[in-house]
Amino acid sequence: MKKAIIITGTPGTGKTVVARKLSKLLKLKYINVKDLIVKNKLFDMYDKKFKTRIVDVKKLNKFLINLIKDSKNLIIDSHLSHYLPKEYVRLCIVTKCDLKTLLKRLKRRKYSKDKINENMEAEILMACYLEALEMKHKIVEIDTTDLGKINKQIKRIKIK
Repeated sequence: MKKAIIITGTPGTGKTVVARKLSKLLKLKYINVKDLIVKNKLFDMYDKKFKTRIVDVKKLNKFLINLIKDSKNLIIDSHLSHYLPKEYVRLCIVTKCDLKTLLKRLKRRKYSKDKINENMEAEILMACYLEALEMKHKIVEIDTTDLGKINKQIKRIKIK
């Protein structure tokens, strides 16, 4: 069965940086789920308060599973990717960073105070990591606080 490498983590923790570097290093196809959600209308509604789409995770999973089945060697970048069933996931990489750094990154994105608070809370509670654990994924954590050290961490990852 074909499987993908997934990159998950709280928004602002460096998923895209890690996913792009890993896809170049391993010569894997990079998939940005945010683009797929919009292009394929995989959301139910738009939340004006948080300025974000409310994604139908079942629809998204079905779409991603078909993508995995039809493709070879994918890296999937999304804070929702850890909801994929473990049989479609070769490795789950969870990005994290220190809270000071995360706060700066979220402010730079001009997120609302409420959205910043929600994401800071998710990072404090390790939401993506714990949910990936519940899904029984093989997990590797990468700390992106110091972007200069990401390459070393990526090169240490054992991918089977």
